Amino acid sequence: MRKLKYIAICFWALTSGLLNAQQTPAPEQTSPITIKGATAHIGNGSVIENSTIVFQNGTITAIGGPEVATQGTLINAQGKHVYPGIIAPTKSLGLVEVNAVRASDDQDELGDVIPHVRSLIAYNAESKVVESMRPNGVLIGQITPQGGRISGTSSIVQFDAWNWEDAALKTDDGIHLNWPNSFRRGRWWMGEDRGWKPNKEYSAQIDELKTYMVNAMAYGNGANSSNNQGFKAMQGLFDGSKKLYMYANGEKEIIDAVTVAKESGVKNVVIVGGYEAHKIIPFLKQNNIPVLVGQPHALPNAEDDDYDLPYKLPKILAEGGLLVGIQNQDMSNFQTRNLPFYAGHLVSQGMDKEKALQLITGNSAKILGIDQEYGTLENGKSATLFISEGDALDMRTNQLTHAFIDGRDISLETHQTELWKRYSEKYGQ
Repeated sequence: MRKLKYIAICFWALTSGLLNAQQTPAPEQTSPITIKGATAHIGNGSVIENSTIVFQNGTITAIGGPEVATQGTLINAQGKHVYPGIIAPTKSLGLVEVNAVRASDDQDELGDVIPHVRSLIAYNAESKVVESMRPNGVLIGQITPQGGRISGTSSIVQFDAWNWEDAALKTDDGIHLNWPNSFRRGRWWMGEDRGWKPNKEYSAQIDELKTYMVNAMAYGNGANSSNNQGFKAMQGLFDGSKKLYMYANGEKEIIDAVTVAKESGVKNVVIVGGYEAHKIIPFLKQNNIPVLVGQPHALPNAEDDDYDLPYKLPKILAEGGLLVGIQNQDMSNFQTRNLPFYAGHLVSQGMDKEKALQLITGNSAKILGIDQEYGTLENGKSATLFISEGDALDMRTNQLTHAFIDGRDISLETHQTELWKRYSEKYGQ
């Protein structure tokens, strides 16, 4: 009897684990699919009413109006809307499941300067947090390490895969550097006043970064024969194959970060955060620096800032002629699913709805360097898109009916949707 109980418990544990696992990744597309009748939001600022989109073998083969011929399976999307898959930059999705459980947390490694640490090999494709992105249309993410001065190397993945090898769209795309602050808060645990005060170590911290970059470039030129993994990882910054993502918010910090990077021979620089970027738009335009600005659902950083500065900052930067995307690096991973609603918030600030959509689709793809295949609905690009009952930028109407990644018809079921159905039945009784 005791043995039977043991077997029953083991069976329950096994089946419970299977039931709670992520949805099985969708199979490859085997025949053409046509989406007809939807309003197509291209992701580059344009719209096609009563559109027809045809894709085969994971690639869009035709897009236009009702005159485009139907091929293969027909999806009648009359009255609905179709969008390119939303892209989430600078997030540690799949690197941490529960912050309080150390064994599930791979977003930060030991060390302060570790550019050679690759986030991709720690990515958990079966993360329930990652799975929960898809019902809102967030289908692609830049998986980014956190912490330290140089956090490591990110990669870009799609959110429906068996493992990290299957998920990878672009491996080792960039290195992430947290620029030091010229001011810091007092360390109350050391008896210091909690207020802001000048960072006396700021110049020394910059000199350390300059020295590291100079040595990394010299290493690539053969000046050092040692096997330095950190210097090896930095080489892509100097030949343009990787981008340097500089996390900086203050006006002075942004200028210093861009100046040091350019003087060190870094080809492509992206500012992440950029809270005071609106003060130096000409400088950023002159140096061709894109900005992944923080999400707008935030409070002002300083007492003399406009109360609504975070709300309108992405719009100000975009109208200033900068290439702008939205990220929510400072927020919890699960809130990444709100990216479409952050963009929708900008519409209330007077931004055109299609331009707001660009900040989470076409613009983000350009900044991350994947715009040749993703970010917009165009002939020859990946069929990574979704169909919504209504406006995807409005949380009341963004109800997905279909989503495709590289043409694969993916599941929209998640742990959250299962709970929603369960408790809907409970309250309906």
